[in-house]
Amino acid sequence: MPQSEVRIDKWLWAMRVFKTRTIATEAIKKGRVTVGDNPNPVKPSRTIKVGDTVSVRKPPITYTFRVLALTENRLGAARVPEYMENITPQSQYDLLDVVRISGFIDRRKGLGRPTKRDGRELSKFTESIYDNGWDFDFDDDDFDDLDD
Repeated sequence: MPQSEVRIDKWLWAMRVFKTRTIATEAIKKGRVTVGDNPNPVKPSRTIKVGDTVSVRKPPITYTFRVLALTENRLGAARVPEYMENITPQSQYDLLDVVRISGFIDRRKGLGRPTKRDGRELSKFTESIYDNGWDFDFDDDDFDDLDD
């Protein structure tokens, strides 16, 4: 017997939108999931029915799905299209491409792990300091002037 309503957290997990039901519940509690045209976030216990539109915000984009059938059991990836239709606008996918490309081009200085180039420049700098005769080994005699 087909179900008429299913909890949204179970359905999102079953449709493989989220890897675990716990992650689905956390996303819903953070207000990242809406149903229909209502902009208000839903609760994990909210039930959905066939024909509902579910929007899931996974930064930087918002995915939109139409419910075609209901189930609480996790499905194989090949069966997911029988239960939901992805109606995410192309503009959202374009935004994802822009973010992916800009992550490589516009990486701000100091963010993330140093590049090989940064490492080479740092080692050149430290070698030049030692080659110029700078001595960083201080003796107690070097600080006698400061006691006065």
